Amino acid sequence: MRVKKGAARRQAKRRLFKQAKGYRGGRAKLLRTMKETLVRAQAFATRDRRVRKRDMRSLWIVRINAAVRMNGLRYSQFISGLKKANIELDRRSLAEMAVYDPAAFTQVIETVKKALA
Repeated sequence: MRVKKGAARRQAKRRLFKQAKGYRGGRAKLLRTMKETLVRAQAFATRDRRVRKRDMRSLWIVRINAAVRMNGLRYSQFISGLKKANIELDRRSLAEMAVYDPAAFTQVIETVKKALA
């Protein structure tokens, strides 16, 4: 007697349909097309989780550079000065400080300038 997989197949399909919610046309209604789309979507999601980290780091660097240039330094000089002054702040916190607490960031820049001199 052959096995038809009844309830298990229905659950598997339901799981896929739930994942494909919001897709348009056959991508949400046809099983084969939906599976192909989900495989691609998951591949893009995996890739872009890594890309997001790169993008955020470059955004932080741009923000730090803009704030540092307003105080008469370049980004590379600033990072070098941070190392010489033994200030161990990461780029994320420096960028947050530059945007939301410019006074504190200016104090960090002054410390860096003293370390460079």
